[in-house]
Amino acid sequence: MQMSVIAVGKLKERYWRDAEAEYVKRLSGYAQIQVEEVADEPAGEDAAEAERLRVLRAEGARIERRLRARDAVVALDRKGKQFSSEAWSQTYQQLAAGGHGRIVFVIGGSLGLADTVLQRADLRWSFGPLTLPHQLARIVLLEQVYRGIRIARGEPYHK
Repeated sequence: MQMSVIAVGKLKERYWRDAEAEYVKRLSGYAQIQVEEVADEPAGEDAAEAERLRVLRAEGARIERRLRARDAVVALDRKGKQFSSEAWSQTYQQLAAGGHGRIVFVIGGSLGLADTVLQRADLRWSFGPLTLPHQLARIVLLEQVYRGIRIARGEPYHK
């Protein structure tokens, strides 16, 4: 199975990059995985609605250019569906068996994801009502994908 994570913004701190590298290494035993970073747009916290839409559209266009027609797209979205690890594992298995070229996980920037990206998504996944820094969300995503695969294969890891 091919997998890709498309994330807005870079992991700047070494500890985030190290954590990402560890989970990419673990996942590489089960899938071809790559992490693609797209540039984020600067936007102030008090940006006007028109500016917020401009930022979302620009970041969305960068994401969409990396998507392929046969991709199963999983968008991280605070309004998405929440899963237990076991339920996520079952959902992963369904996506993997769905005849897609690859599974693509999309993490938006500080303003979230453009509506066009959310509409393109086959699944919107929420990690719950918490607000997580995007760097941490990326690591949690990789860990949960790894955990879900291990559960699906009946391998020890899940507790």
